[in-house]
Amino acid sequence: MAIGVWISLFAYFALMIAIGLYAMRTSTSTSEDYMLGGRTLSPQVAALSAGASDMSGWLLLGLPGAMFVSGLGSAWIGIGLFVGAFFNWLLVAPRLREQTVHYGNAITIPAFLANRFPTRAMSLRTVSAIVIVVFFAVYTASGLVAGGKLFESAFADVINIGSLSDYAAGVIITLGVVLAYTVVGGFLAVSMTDFVQGCIMMLALVIMPAVVIFGEGGGGFSQASQTLNEVDPTLLSWTDGLTFIGWLSAVTWGLGYFGQPHIIVRFMAIRSLKDVPVARNIGMSWMLISLIGAVSLGIFGRAYAIRNGMNIEDPETIFIVLANLLFHPLITGFLYAALLAAIMSTISSQLLVASSSLTEDFYRLFLRKEATEKETVAVGRISVVLVGLVAAVIASDPDSQVLGLVSNAWAGFGAAFGPLIILSLTWNRMTGAGAVAGLVVGTAVVAAWIALGWSGWLYEIVPGFI
Repeated sequence: MAIGVWISLFAYFALMIAIGLYAMRTSTSTSEDYMLGGRTLSPQVAALSAGASDMSGWLLLGLPGAMFVSGLGSAWIGIGLFVGAFFNWLLVAPRLREQTVHYGNAITIPAFLANRFPTRAMSLRTVSAIVIVVFFAVYTASGLVAGGKLFESAFADVINIGSLSDYAAGVIITLGVVLAYTVVGGFLAVSMTDFVQGCIMMLALVIMPAVVIFGEGGGGFSQASQTLNEVDPTLLSWTDGLTFIGWLSAVTWGLGYFGQPHIIVRFMAIRSLKDVPVARNIGMSWMLISLIGAVSLGIFGRAYAIRNGMNIEDPETIFIVLANLLFHPLITGFLYAALLAAIMSTISSQLLVASSSLTEDFYRLFLRKEATEKETVAVGRISVVLVGLVAAVIASDPDSQVLGLVSNAWAGFGAAFGPLIILSLTWNRMTGAGAVAGLVVGTAVVAAWIALGWSGWLYEIVPGFI
């Protein structure tokens, strides 16, 4: 592996850790500092942090891979997510920022629900915290699997750590860097690194499709379109071969946004209510550019592969293959850093939200109600490490199919918390009993739908959300 790639990657790792050390010195003295950054996020940091922690490796691997295989029909997922994210910023963000302060200055979603519905405080706090910790352990593991597979495919036989495989070494390196800046710097470090990672991701998704389309061997839009039409005309159609149920399953991914704790917690941390519209505009612009880039990379990457006689065994590796083929090693290293940024930004956010629930909704609630701020921060750091280690164990088997659970976890969170959050913020007649019922039934319907094998017919978030 060219030294230029390693130079870029080490520079990226060093920057992430430096941000963590900076955040440790400025915003980790209290539990609110460590878990919410003292509610001081600027609109640009809040916007890109929400976007980067949301998209994960799906943006650079999953979506381009789906576009590579089935063409524009797969873009409906991205459209659904864009619409869902917009309404999340419009409906949830301002209300959650205001009401979490109003209801006891809550710093976790379970604490907000408990304060909002005091007659069912204990059951709401306990059940929602359990759902968060369990789902995020699996969700985090899926990110570590993606990190392990990146190192396994991009650095085969280059990383030598004792008897560890390239995959295992990749999992360890990914988790190690994430823990380094998350443990020491808390929420502010996670949000600031997310901002940097979001910028890197967007830049990569502008550079690579442009080179694929207009660079040597690309042929421009007309040549690429002609190539795709010759192979399969449906690749450039939004509707050919798409049933109504298939379309509905794709666009309803956007419903999941309302219930993702690692995303909506950014709304709680933005520095003021008046900053929310600015953050929304920045976040939606970032998301639009990034989604267009990912869609273009997948579909025009297939045209490039056909025109140049390339055999792509795994469509989800098109980003990695083209990064190796088309760029100078320093730029290739930057593009790998973009992929790691997508993975790490989500892992760090999920680790911190799970840690916050363990600390505030278990430790402080059941074990040490009078815990000092210093003690709470220490427990938060220990919890980050513990959740990370559990996730690493789950991710230790590269064939564990944990990546397949991402869509299930997204639906589970969306159905369990989505309607509950929306109604809690907008409907005064919402009751504690209704909140508990919604939380339990939403989760149960999603679980039952998956267990019955009906997910292939209709995405489980639809019945779960209803």
